[in-house]
Amino acid sequence: MKLESTLTCPACGHQEIETMPTDACLFFYDCRDCGLRLKPKPGDCCVFCSYGTVPCPPIQTKGACCS
Repeated sequence: MKLESTLTCPACGHQEIETMPTDACLFFYDCRDCGLRLKPKPGDCCVFCSYGTVPCPPIQTKGACCS
């Protein structure tokens, strides 16, 4: 399982490598460059599944996200 994912801000393109929690989903993330608050896209469970290079650990292991 991969625990690091690169998040890319859709507004400014800033990229940041983040370590994903293994026991929870991250619903919000504030871009460190422009300050935009990222939220999951419709149908995605978390910001890593929407804007990351690697899906969150629950998706990687179970194929389903946190409830």
